Amino acid sequence: MGGGVLFHGRCSSAGNLLGGRETPPRDLDALRSPIFYGMDPALGETNGGRLPWDMHSYRHAFHAGNHADVFKHTVLIAVLHHLALKEVGFTAIDTHSGPGLYRLDGADARQSGEAQEGLLALMRNKSKLSGPMAPALQAYRAVLDHFNPGGGLLNYPGSPFIAQHLLREQDKLKLFEMHPTDIRVLQAHVDALRVGRQVAVAHEDGFNGLPKYLPPPTRRGVVFIDPSYEIKLDYERVAVAVSMGLQRFATGTFLVWYPIIPRPQAHSLPKHLISLARQADKPWLHATLRIKSGARHATVTGEPMKRLGLVESGVVVINPPFTLYEQLQEALPQMVQLMGQDAMAGFELTQA
Repeated sequence: MGGGVLFHGRCSSAGNLLGGRETPPRDLDALRSPIFYGMDPALGETNGGRLPWDMHSYRHAFHAGNHADVFKHTVLIAVLHHLALKEVGFTAIDTHSGPGLYRLDGADARQSGEAQEGLLALMRNKSKLSGPMAPALQAYRAVLDHFNPGGGLLNYPGSPFIAQHLLREQDKLKLFEMHPTDIRVLQAHVDALRVGRQVAVAHEDGFNGLPKYLPPPTRRGVVFIDPSYEIKLDYERVAVAVSMGLQRFATGTFLVWYPIIPRPQAHSLPKHLISLARQADKPWLHATLRIKSGARHATVTGEPMKRLGLVESGVVVINPPFTLYEQLQEALPQMVQLMGQDAMAGFELTQA
């Protein structure tokens, strides 16, 4: 296959998974500032601690290491490894980068607790497996170990740093981010790596900026698209971006992550993307992961019933590596076994 385009707290009781020395990897020594913890002390917040809607208030720090991250980052790593099998360089593009690095013992992560149901559950429960972890999950863990050389899982790399870690000298990385705080933090993280022009950071809407990088010079690349989907228009913009991308970069692998929530656009998006692949006569793969029931549960205090947080998400990969289906056939059942919380946990995996 020619290439790939990918669309994008501390708790000692969790088997001490967040323990270990808090020293960042050697190549990240410069990140031992408050910025490394996902905040910029030079930047204030407005509106009573909240960012206004038009400043893109979504912050992934609350969700770092959750089940959706485990899922989509496992797929991302598999695609990047496949691209690296050929000597010719590739370009990785991340349309919604975020700050790039997160602390799982930070205030945001502790407040949400989502990593406990995701990454930490995956590692805490691995003794339940009758055999070794699937190779795709082992590769995922190897990336995390790079960012936690002292042991434990304090540091969580987002997609920009996962991609950067897996780049070779001949590869390139293009990052987009719009959030006014996250772009400052992302740029500081990238500057600390001292990788020169290999990684480019743009304070720009990734949907708008993507066309200028397609096709990449070597006609090989990976563009990761995973917007927050807080704005309903994101669903349409994802489909438009993939349609444009297939026209400009027909050999690219497009990986789109999306949440599966009670919203019509969330259910129509994968169908639309698969339709685009069929129209372009390109192979595709569709996978979903669900960790528990999404039913409403009453609280013991008699408060109004509340819907649970995100319990299911999916990925659509156009022009997937020919090995990806087999890799996910092994990895997805283990994700369900290790992160699933009830009988509704499960996965789906199809390709054509």
